[in-house]
Amino acid sequence: MSRDERFLSHAQLAELAAPLQQYLAEECALEIGAFDAQALAAFVADRIGPAIYNKALADARIALDTRMELLQEALWELERD
Repeated sequence: MSRDERFLSHAQLAELAAPLQQYLAEECALEIGAFDAQALAAFVADRIGPAIYNKALADARIALDTRMELLQEALWELERD
């Protein structure tokens, strides 16, 4: 995946670096630098990003379908005999 196709911008990766470093230090006793933390965040996002994105789309579809059903019901209630 090219840099242009990544899910996170440089700014977003930089923002995620500190919490990732803290997590790895506390949970795994592993100290990594900011550059490595950004690279790890990019790697994880590139690998799981599509699955998360597709799940979000599926959730949006369900929400939209529910709203459309409610709208359809409201329109049927407006019909005159």
